[in-house]
Amino acid sequence: MKFFVSFVMCLLLLNGFTTAQNLILDSCKKASARDAQLKLDFCVQSLESDPQSKAATTLEGLVIASAKSAASKTISVKGTIQRILNDKKASAGIEMILRDCVELYGDATDSINEALTSVPSGDYDTVKVNLSAALDAPANCEDGFMEKRHQKSPFANEGNICRLKILIPLAFTNML
Repeated sequence: MKFFVSFVMCLLLLNGFTTAQNLILDSCKKASARDAQLKLDFCVQSLESDPQSKAATTLEGLVIASAKSAASKTISVKGTIQRILNDKKASAGIEMILRDCVELYGDATDSINEALTSVPSGDYDTVKVNLSAALDAPANCEDGFMEKRHQKSPFANEGNICRLKILIPLAFTNML
């Protein structure tokens, strides 16, 4: 009898894991089909590497988990920019652009956090507005470098990953 109970519990646990994987894969497929900027592989890998995303049981849960991951990435990029800014040798001649980027990524984090407060109430229009505002930060920062220095920023790749991470909860919110 103990074996049977253990076996059933194991099956239920595996079913929950499979359901989460199916939710991630199905949601990423639908989102990437609707938005050409969102790459299926990136979406799946990003979510499957996040414990909160793997625990989500609804699309709304994936919005929350992926938005938190995006907020974490904006904080990380802002930290990278701040370290460059603090290095006087590395930041020589680009201090103003770096300061603008620090502000942009700070604002992006605030916008994502504001979006997160609107998800539980189902105010998806506000979620979309705030995630769209956050999505502008990486591009605006890069634009500043291209306009003033005619080159990519030293953190362009990290900024692009950030942009893609913000795109995930935005694409999911568009599906709600």
